[in-house]
Amino acid sequence: FGRAVAARRGCQRAFSVTAFNRASHLDYLKNMRNIGISAHIDSGKTTLTERILFYTGRIKEIHEVRGKDGVGAKMDSMDLEREKGITIQSAATFCEWKKHPINIIDTPGHVDFTIEVERALRVLDGAVLVLCAVGGVQSQTNTVDRQMKRYSVPRIAFINKMDRGGADPWRIVGQIREKLFLNAAAIQVPIGREDGLEGMVDLITMKAIRFSGDKGETITEAEIDANMVDECKEKRAELIEKLGEVDDEIGELFLAEEEPTVQQLTDAIRRATLDLKFVPVMMGSAYKNKGVQLLLDGVVSYLPKPTEVVNTALDVANEEKEVITKTDPKEPLVALAFKLQESPFGQLTYLRIYQGTMRKGEFTFHVATGKKMKVPRLVRMHSDDMEDVDEAKAGEIVAMFGVECATGDTFTDGK
Repeated sequence: FGRAVAARRGCQRAFSVTAFNRASHLDYLKNMRNIGISAHIDSGKTTLTERILFYTGRIKEIHEVRGKDGVGAKMDSMDLEREKGITIQSAATFCEWKKHPINIIDTPGHVDFTIEVERALRVLDGAVLVLCAVGGVQSQTNTVDRQMKRYSVPRIAFINKMDRGGADPWRIVGQIREKLFLNAAAIQVPIGREDGLEGMVDLITMKAIRFSGDKGETITEAEIDANMVDECKEKRAELIEKLGEVDDEIGELFLAEEEPTVQQLTDAIRRATLDLKFVPVMMGSAYKNKGVQLLLDGVVSYLPKPTEVVNTALDVANEEKEVITKTDPKEPLVALAFKLQESPFGQLTYLRIYQGTMRKGEFTFHVATGKKMKVPRLVRMHSDDMEDVDEAKAGEIVAMFGVECATGDTFTDGK
């Protein structure tokens, strides 16, 4: 196989099976989600990731960006990141939500570090595009959008900072359509705004969902308030119309003036999102702990599982003919080095395993140099923390120590 696992069409990926004690790797992959969180600087990506880690039980306490409490957000592991309050390098982690393992890469929003976003999106299956409810679509939002389109990455849009003064989600939805040229529609309506933000109305189930408790951990579901019913019906009709433009089943129901069921609507959103024809828009406030759990539900419901992505490699032994990789641990190994990082233990190489299995202590071939090398140590990352693993199978994202290579290099087992 070639130097780069090049094209992306469709959707595929994962992390270590042993940690979740799954009976079968393929069954495990059916629940897996590999996502990136990307946005313009100061849209709240790292704050959002911190809440995701808290609600999934990956961390026990919430810490804020800039390290004001002397700890700082988990994903900002560099001292400079905590001092400046910005993300400089991509950080990887993993968690589990409702029996769905999720691998997350929190990417930088500053234009100076856009290559970090490029490297991450190259190997991810889906993404969350975060937008500020006040700032909306900004310069780096356009850059991230182009990168997602380049690598055919399905995405959910999340309008963050709904607690800020001047928050206007409908203006932001309009910008997504007009500036990013995306077929997008809200699947939620906020209950209150700014200081009065209480929760969201789910336009699919037409239920009002509110968040309470010190950290938004208490969720209550109720009927929609009478003063919001008309607005919600209007926004639901708009959602159905936008979906009907790209999905045959919903289109037929729309023309027949029939109301789709909850399942029909959910399935249509997933189909259209995976086909890159639709972007569901969700909203909330990560800082105020509102809407994050619903976003996690959206990641599970609408973004692809690893087995739904098609990736291709180049067969250097056959005039670089394109070959579709199989997310199967029994196939010959194909792994891509997508990020390098210096550490106290030497060069840390982040790998996406596209096919086959890589094992600690076994030999692998560096395609660019033709050299045979031993895999000294495999780890999976939780920001700057490391967990040793003995093997990494198709679909997983891990890191390897002690191997000299460049970004974009491919490793195989020589088969």
